[in-house]
Amino acid sequence: MKTLRFYPLITAAFVTALVISNIIAAKLAQFGSLVLPAAVILFPITYIIGDVLTEVYGYARARQVIWTGFACNVVAVGAIWLGGYLPPAVFWNAGAYSGPAEAQQAYWAILGSTPRLLAASLAAYLVGEFLNSLVLARLKVATAGRWLWLRTILSTVVGQGADSTVFITAAFAGVLPASAIGVTILSQWLTKSAYEALATPLTYWVVNRLKRAEQLDVFDASTDFSPFGLRS
Repeated sequence: MKTLRFYPLITAAFVTALVISNIIAAKLAQFGSLVLPAAVILFPITYIIGDVLTEVYGYARARQVIWTGFACNVVAVGAIWLGGYLPPAVFWNAGAYSGPAEAQQAYWAILGSTPRLLAASLAAYLVGEFLNSLVLARLKVATAGRWLWLRTILSTVVGQGADSTVFITAAFAGVLPASAIGVTILSQWLTKSAYEALATPLTYWVVNRLKRAEQLDVFDASTDFSPFGLRS
């Protein structure tokens, strides 16, 4: 079996970006009239890495990484929630807060996302990442491997559009007015897609270096595109 030297490293980078994104997403940042979760600085990188994985290693291996990221994210969320229910020490952060009860509230405020938000985030991640990988793999075959820039941007537009729509709708329907939901979806979609477009030169560089280093360039002409398969 061919040894893939950089595949584990890329998998680790993908999982790291994903897990950290979900932790820092609790903070909302404002840029003029645009409000975005702090995860915007890292989460689009998972789509860039997803493009690299699909382009170099193929859909089947990208699928494995997507599910690996999902499992690691579930473990991280479970650990954060269990940690929140542990009894706080009486001296915990006594200098920063009035006491352990206030420190406990701060822990939940930053890390304790509601079940609805967590479910929305996980569902949006799976839908968006699989669509991104599927579109890129199909377009690679259709274009005979040409126009990487077009394939990465189109796949991201589809994947990020689905991700933003699923997450915002599932998380905030009934909480925010329909007009606000539409504006939020559009702003996140455009921002993340622009991030990918700006990163195109970097994507080209990484893809070309990896193809040479791994001596690999997979075309998914006869791949089973079911998201539930785990075999390469």
